[in-house]
Amino acid sequence: MAQLIVRDLEDAVKARLKRLAERHGRSMEEEVRDILRNAAKEENLPPPDLGSRIAARFAKTGLTKDLPELHGQAPKPAAFGK
Repeated sequence: MAQLIVRDLEDAVKARLKRLAERHGRSMEEEVRDILRNAAKEENLPPPDLGSRIAARFAKTGLTKDLPELHGQAPKPAAFGK
């Protein structure tokens, strides 16, 4: 197994890592290993398309129907009530 030394890590980052590890019920060292493993896994994945990222962000909002497409329609300015 390899070892990695991280120098000059800010105290605030270390404190957040410690809280995160406690929340997950593991040591800070294991938490950092898990973070590094996940980061390395994602390295070879292509980034998701914009539409997929938007859909994922709003997936839990309760929208159950598809929104109608607006292709070919002229844009209208927003109407703000006075």
